Amino acid sequence: MDDKETLRGYLQTGREVMLWKLDGLGEYDVRRPLVPSGTNLLGLVKHLALVEAGYLGSTFGRPFPDAPAWMEQVWTDPVVDLFAAPGESRADVVDLYRRVWAHSDATVAALAPDAEGTVPHWPAERATVTLHRVLVHLVAETHRHAGHADILRETVDGAIGHRAEVGNLADEATSPALYDRIDAAARGHRG
Repeated sequence: MDDKETLRGYLQTGREVMLWKLDGLGEYDVRRPLVPSGTNLLGLVKHLALVEAGYLGSTFGRPFPDAPAWMEQVWTDPVVDLFAAPGESRADVVDLYRRVWAHSDATVAALAPDAEGTVPHWPAERATVTLHRVLVHLVAETHRHAGHADILRETVDGAIGHRAEVGNLADEATSPALYDRIDAAARGHRG
């Protein structure tokens, strides 16, 4: 497997994690703000759809077709991508994200790793990018938000893990005794 496919594979893993974090939750729980910044599970997916559509679309002269109107509104309402509006269903946001994946994957397949594009909102001295750099950026961005989703999901119902088929945590790491042990260590710190 070449570097381009390796990076696309890591990106796909992050994409799947993002959708898995929605599984089994009701509409309110995927939408509700869980921290003071308003971060919410469905909003993270919507945000990633926008980010990926831009970086693997317009950056390389391949705009995402049939983009919803809010993708243009982000320039005048910079938080419109951070939550699902009342008229947007979970199915709408998930379907959009999957269509963005397909478009992005077609861009990756069509271009060489050193193909150049331009990120219009980056400073001029670093706005010219390669496909390789964009893939690295998107892997980092997607997995960063997957980490946010991990914490949000645990807050909602206690579900944890990296992927549906791999919990990746020792049984001891999920016990109330560990929480109490960590809390006691924090309270006992003298420094």
